[in-house]
Amino acid sequence: MSGKPFSFIGEVVESTVIKAPLSFVWHFIKLQEFDKFWSAISKAEHVKGTSEETDIVRWTFKDGNVIEVKQDEHSNLEHFITFSVINAEPELSYSSVVNTIRLWPVTSGEFANTTFIRWSTRFSSDADLGVIEDAKYKRQDALKDLSKAAEKMLAEERK
Repeated sequence: MSGKPFSFIGEVVESTVIKAPLSFVWHFIKLQEFDKFWSAISKAEHVKGTSEETDIVRWTFKDGNVIEVKQDEHSNLEHFITFSVINAEPELSYSSVVNTIRLWPVTSGEFANTTFIRWSTRFSSDADLGVIEDAKYKRQDALKDLSKAAEKMLAEERK
């Protein structure tokens, strides 16, 4: 075996059930709203000077990292968003990453009136295992934060 890093297309998939109806969770699934739930992000803002057809948002993280994400797809009917990182400071160690967040209402059983959410992230083949592991934990943290935000919104609605 050579000393070259292992190369493959890596994917991280994280999911959870959020104890709030889909409408309360979907409210947060807009690129410019991620700072309203994800505690790692200090600011989310539209990038000015891009075309009207291109939705690009700059996320400034509390650790000082900044990434610009481009919305590739968004469906209010199917409840999903797909976005890719197009710029990062500091520069990423891999060439591309695409995320899809998809929500489904849970309509029956003990979890009725909750939301199942799945966040998948696909990396280019030059992303190493450390990048993929780091992404796994960041997605888990983001989903926990989203759950707290949606459940808080639901509790305030019920007051």
